[in-house]
Order: sequence, then C-alpha cells, then structure tokens
Amino acid sequence: MPLSDPAAREPMHRRQIDMHGYRRADGLFDIEAHLLDTKSYGFDNEERGFLPAGTPLHGMWIRLTIDDDLLIHHCEAASDHTPYAICPQAAPNFAALAGLKIGPGFNRAVQERVGGVLGCTHLREVLAQMATVAYQTLYPVRRAKEQAREEATGVREKPRIIGTCLAYKPDSPVVKLRWPWLAEQTAE
Repeated sequence: MPLSDPAAREPMHRRQIDMHGYRRADGLFDIEAHLLDTKSYGFDNEERGFLPAGTPLHGMWIRLTIDDDLLIHHCEAASDHTPYAICPQAAPNFAALAGLKIGPGFNRAVQERVGGVLGCTHLREVLAQMATVAYQTLYPVRRAKEQAREEATGVREKPRIIGTCLAYKPDSPVVKLRWPWLAEQTAE
C-alpha cells in the first residue's frame, strides 16, 4: 500500500468509477464511464424505501463520442440507480455537450451547458476525468498526426502538455528525454 497505515476505521461509502476508451469502426472514438455508489450499511431513502447494505444508490453511465481532434460528436447518459425518481430526467440534457471540444475551458463549458439544475453533479464530475481518458485513448493517433505534420512542414511545435504537471515542467528530465530539442531551447 503506497499510503501510510490508516487509523482504525470502518467502511461507510464506496464510489467506483470505471472508464474505457474505444476506437470505433467509423473512425470516431467512444469514451465511456460507469459510476457506482454503495454504502456499507442499510439506510432509509425517502423515495426508494430501505436500501440494504451494498445496494446501489447511484448507478450512472455516460458516453462521449469524439473525433481525433477531441471534438464531441455525441454524448449519451443514463441512470440505472438514483436516490430520487426525478434524477434520470437530467440524463438527456447531456446531449447538449455535442459540439464542445475537450481542451482548455472544457470544464467551464460543461458547467454552462449542463450545470446546476440542468444536469447531474455526479455525471458532471465524471466528465472531467473522461477528458483525461480521451487524451490517453487518442495519444497514439494524435502523436502520429503531430509527427506527420512535423515531417511535412519541418516545424516542431511545443507540445501543449508542457507545463501541465511536474513531469512536464519545461526543464524536467522527462522533457529532456522526450523532446531534447525543446530542452535545448529552454537552456538557451
């Protein structure tokens, strides 16, 4: 275990988020997520009655269909388990994400389209993580396009990932290894 030993404790809540990235036969990509919340104890729910331990409180799905430029072509959401009967009514609203591009400002744009009473807190939270899964899924495709562009033009562009975390700090050993030409420019 990478963390220190915890204090004595008992489980109360579990959230499982499972995400996958797929290449589709039509050239697009699907990024899917499933969120599942359970409690380790039984409790009363105002609408659903008594929920025994392990019964899903939230069970939600969301799929983004994107192209290799990270443009969302389609978004579909569904809620199998919710605490209230009204909750699944938010799922169709996520179709409003079509036309957005995953990149800078994505979370703000999501908030504008399905924030507050238009959407679901849990599905919105998952979308930020889905954006990262989209980048990971498309890495080989986007890298090949970048290399082809560099070969065709002779111009090397600074990768947008530079400066986004400690590993990609402009003068880090990772940058020096992956982009030696960029590290040389930084040293000048």
